[in-house]
Amino acid sequence: MDLKNDSIVTEFILLGFSGPWQLQIFFFVTFSLIYGATVLGNILIMVMVTFSSTLHSPMYFLLGNLSFLDMCLSTVTTPKMITDLLTEHKTISIQGCMAQMFFMHFFGGAEMTLLIAMAYDRYIAICKPLHYRRIMSHRLLSGFVILSWIIGFIHTMSQMVLTVNLPFCGPSVIDNIFCDLPLVIKLACVETYTLELFVIADSGLLSFICFILLLVSYTVILATVQQRSSEGLSKALSTLSAHIIVVTLFFGPCIFIYAWPFSSFAGNKILAVFYTVITPLLNPIIYTLRNQKMLSVMRKLWFQRVSSTQNF
Repeated sequence: MDLKNDSIVTEFILLGFSGPWQLQIFFFVTFSLIYGATVLGNILIMVMVTFSSTLHSPMYFLLGNLSFLDMCLSTVTTPKMITDLLTEHKTISIQGCMAQMFFMHFFGGAEMTLLIAMAYDRYIAICKPLHYRRIMSHRLLSGFVILSWIIGFIHTMSQMVLTVNLPFCGPSVIDNIFCDLPLVIKLACVETYTLELFVIADSGLLSFICFILLLVSYTVILATVQQRSSEGLSKALSTLSAHIIVVTLFFGPCIFIYAWPFSSFAGNKILAVFYTVITPLLNPIIYTLRNQKMLSVMRKLWFQRVSSTQNF
C-alpha cells in the first residue's frame, strides 16, 4: 500500500509526434491551419443554416447540429496536440485526461446517433417525398437531436464511471496524440481484462454496428429508387454520395482503432489524426462544395456583406 501511495501517477506523458524541430514546426503550422479552417468552416455552416431561410429544412437542421458536434470533437483534442508540438514535455494531468476521454466519447456517441438520424431523413426524402414535411416535423427533429446527446452521455458515462477511479501507479506513457481510452486502461495497476472487453463491446462494436446499419439503410434507399427510374437513381446517388463519404470517414478510423484497441501499431496516430483533425474539416467541405444550395447561400451572404461594407 505504501509503495502504491509513493508511486501514484498524477499525470500522463503523451508521446505524440516525435522528430526534429523542423518537422515539429511543420506539424504545428499544418495542424493549426487545419484546426482554424475546421472551426471557421463548421461555424459558417451553422450560421448559414441559422440565418438563411433557404436552408430551413430538416436536412440542414441536422447538418448544422453535425457541424457543432464536429467542431466540439476536434476542439477536445486538437488544441492540446498543437501546443504539445512546441513543448518538450508533453504531459497531461489525470483529470485532464479523464475529461478529454469523457468529451471524446460524449461527442462521438452523439455524432453516431445523429448520422443515423440523417440517414433516416434521406430515406424519407427520397422514398416518401410526399410525406416528407409531415414525417420530418420540428418535434421529431428536436427529438433526434436530444436523443443523440442522451445516447452520447450514456455511452461515455458507461465507460468513464468504470475508468475514473482506476489506480495508476506504474508506467504513465501513452503512445498517441491524445488520451485514448483503451491505452489508458492498460496503464492501470489492477487487472482490467473485463473492462477491456467492455470497452471493445461498448465503443468498437457500437461503431461497427452503426456503420453497418447506415450502409444497409443507404443500400435500401438506392434499391428502392432503382425500381422506380434510372433518373431517380442518378439523383439519389448524387444526394447520398456526400452522406456516404462522411459516414465512411467518421466510422472507418473508429473501426480500425478498435480492431486493435490495446496495442500500438504504425498507423495508430495517423488514424487518430484523421478521426479528430481531418474528418471534422472534410465534413463542411463535402457538404458545401458538393451542395449547390449551400454554395448559393454562401455567395448570397458574401455579396450582402460586401454590399453593406461598401454602403458603410
